[in-house]
Amino acid sequence: MIVVARTTRDVLVVHGPEAVTWLQGQLSQDVAGLAVGEAAPSFVLAPQGKVAGWGRLVRTAEDAVQIDVDPGAGEAWAARLERFKLRTKAEVHLRTDVSAVSVRGAQLPGWLPAPVPSGAVPGCDRVDAGDGALAEALAAGAVEVPAEHLEAERIRAGVPRWGAELDDDTIPATVGQWVIDASVSFTKGCYTGQELVARIDSRGGNVPRHLAVVAIDGPPPAPGAEVTVGDAAAGQVTSSAPDPSGSGSVALAYVPRAVELPAVGRVEETDALVALAPLSPPA
Repeated sequence: MIVVARTTRDVLVVHGPEAVTWLQGQLSQDVAGLAVGEAAPSFVLAPQGKVAGWGRLVRTAEDAVQIDVDPGAGEAWAARLERFKLRTKAEVHLRTDVSAVSVRGAQLPGWLPAPVPSGAVPGCDRVDAGDGALAEALAAGAVEVPAEHLEAERIRAGVPRWGAELDDDTIPATVGQWVIDASVSFTKGCYTGQELVARIDSRGGNVPRHLAVVAIDGPPPAPGAEVTVGDAAAGQVTSSAPDPSGSGSVALAYVPRAVELPAVGRVEETDALVALAPLSPPA
C-alpha cells in the first residue's frame, strides 16, 4: 500500500563560493562528491564525535547545498555550523516548519529518497511542497493518511529522530550500522568529529547499546517507559506509535549489548508483552 501525508521539515540552505569546501570538512558525508541534484544523509558532529545533527543533503548547485532536518532540529544545526564558519565565504540560512509531503511505499521520480534501512518500506519526500505534490502522489496511487501513520512507519524502519533517538549525547554507531553506511564517507578525508566514528568502525561497530524495534501487544507507552527482559532492565522507549493495522503498537528502544535479540519482554507502564528485534541489516 502506498500512503502519503502532509509533514514539515526544517530547512537550511548553505551557499557561497566556499560553501561546499567548507561543508566537506564539517559533515560526515562526501559533500563534494555529490552531483547537482543528488541527495544523501549526513551527520554533523561535535568535535568529540557525538551527534550535533542528522539530516538529508541535496546538492542544489555547484556552490549551494540544501539540508532538510527533523522539525525542531534546524536551530541546533545552524548554531553548530555557524560556530565553525569563521571567515568562510559561505552563508547559512534557516527556515523552520517548512511544509512537505511524504510518501511511503513507493519512490516517485524527482522526489527526494527517504533514508531507510534494507527491508524497510521505500519512501520519498518533497520539501517546500503543498497541494500540487499531494495531488501528484494521489495520482500515483497513494492514499492520504495522518502524519501519525508515517511516524509508525519511521519507527518500524528504525529511522532515528532528533529529540528521540538522537540528541547531543548520542554516539553515531548506536543508531544502527545502516545509518553509518548511508551517512558516513570513510574515504573523503578529515571532518570535524571523525576520530570517534573511525575508531568505533575499526572495532567492528561495537557500542554499549544499540537501537531495537519493539512490537507491543497493547497501547503505545510513553517515551522513557522501561522495557524488561526476564528480570533485567533492557532499555527505555524512545519513540512509540499505534500500529496502523490496528494491532498493538510499535516503538524504538536502546538495548544494552548484553541483551541478545530477538527477545521477548514486557513494558512497565501496562505490563504488556513486547517482542524486541534488531534493525534490518544494510544491503
